[in-house]
Amino acid sequence: MTDSIMSKAATMEIPINSNGDTGTLPEDDSLEQDLQQVMVSGPNLNETSIVSGGYGGAAEGIIPTSSIKGPAVRYNPDNLGISRVPAPGQGPSMHHSGSGSLAGAEDASRGVAVEKFDIVKKWGLNTYKCTKQMISERFGRGSRTVDLELEAQIEVLRDTKRKYENVLRLARALTNHFYSMVQTQHALGDTFADLSQKSPELRDEFGYNAETQKLLCRNGETLLGAINFFVSSINTLVNKTMEDTLMTIKMYENARLEFDAYRADLEELNMGPRDAATLARIDTAQQQYQIHKEKYERLRGDVTIKLKFLDENKVKVMHKQLLLFHNAISAYFAGNQQQLEQTLKQFNIKLKPPGADKPSWLEEQ
Repeated sequence: MTDSIMSKAATMEIPINSNGDTGTLPEDDSLEQDLQQVMVSGPNLNETSIVSGGYGGAAEGIIPTSSIKGPAVRYNPDNLGISRVPAPGQGPSMHHSGSGSLAGAEDASRGVAVEKFDIVKKWGLNTYKCTKQMISERFGRGSRTVDLELEAQIEVLRDTKRKYENVLRLARALTNHFYSMVQTQHALGDTFADLSQKSPELRDEFGYNAETQKLLCRNGETLLGAINFFVSSINTLVNKTMEDTLMTIKMYENARLEFDAYRADLEELNMGPRDAATLARIDTAQQQYQIHKEKYERLRGDVTIKLKFLDENKVKVMHKQLLLFHNAISAYFAGNQQQLEQTLKQFNIKLKPPGADKPSWLEEQ
């Protein structure tokens, strides 16, 4: 008897007035109407309920708070915070627009995060396939696409670049050594000229040697101008023109590796079972294979064109530079100052006037 009384008491409705005091118990009809409204219309966002379990059994007590006046508190799962819901007759809340803007910002951030995740996912999958293909080729278990004629031209270019780099290194060493010799000749000529003034008995001898060293120094500076022009042209050919072509070749080789990786993936799928899931994967692999095939063929054409233009440019540049180097060296060691100067004019090489590299007296302060 006591249990039934406690169970019935646990399922009673307890209304709360605006002052928080308990009033008289409502009738059973109002309770049934509230339950029917909840069952038909679902939970009302402007109301909340407190559910408590009865001590006497599985029955639950529902305490509606619709009679509470003033704004209610509602949990908002969008912004993980608590917003106030206006009571009937009080107008819309100012927090509605704020929660909407926060939700929009969160949606934008979520979209950016998803996009970045997709990029990382595609990059990881592509890296895995290419690494697998590379290892298979290294151990001789995978096939690779080979263009024998193009591969031979690429190997010739790399060998030519190594040889031209050696020429450039030796030419720079010659420039440094010859510059030191010219500076020594300049200092020696100044010393001879000073001794000619201070040694009357050897004035003529010191004077002849001073003039000779100054002439050699002047011709040496002219030759240095020609060698510097030669070094600059070779450096441009090796480290810019050839390097640009090699960068395109590197892109072509990467595209070839990707193409073979996706080709091997497609072949592996075609050898497996033909269920619905596998057919969908085959379609996707076929699309990726076609994309990487087009990329590979486009870069192969770019490499072929660049190799052709590089070979023509190399012949033209080296013909001019080798002729300049030969004429300048021959004229200098033959002591023909006029021919040496004429060689520089022929190749439009302008020498800097003496002291042009020295800073002005303002810059020295």
